[in-house]
Amino acid sequence: MYGFTTTLIGTSFDQALAKTIAALKAEGFGVLSDIDVQHAMKEKLGVDMPPYRILGACNPPLAYQALQSVPDIGLLLPCNVIVYETSSERSVVAAMAPLVALGIVGANPALHEVAKEADERLRRALAALEATASA
Repeated sequence: MYGFTTTLIGTSFDQALAKTIAALKAEGFGVLSDIDVQHAMKEKLGVDMPPYRILGACNPPLAYQALQSVPDIGLLLPCNVIVYETSSERSVVAAMAPLVALGIVGANPALHEVAKEADERLRRALAALEATASA
């Protein structure tokens, strides 16, 4: 699997989006980009779809370490996190798995440590979301 996912039951899309951004922030990530896929599909194709956002999450110290190790790693940055609605009170949050993405680059011990740290932080952020949804 190239990512990890949690489903937030009893959580609207807007609540899931806000909670996701807060959980990322708690793990040292900022959101560099926020792509509103629902809006883009309506504007570009004239199709309606449920809310769907792609957040470009970045932890600046980790990104800097990665860029120092392999300048072209920017092709895999930032870490994508998606939030989408499956029903009015059910949203899904998923994050890319940095350790899996690292497989594209090949063996690099310094980069592996950065990816491992990013992976752990993203997993904790999603675990925190799951904990708040079931509380």
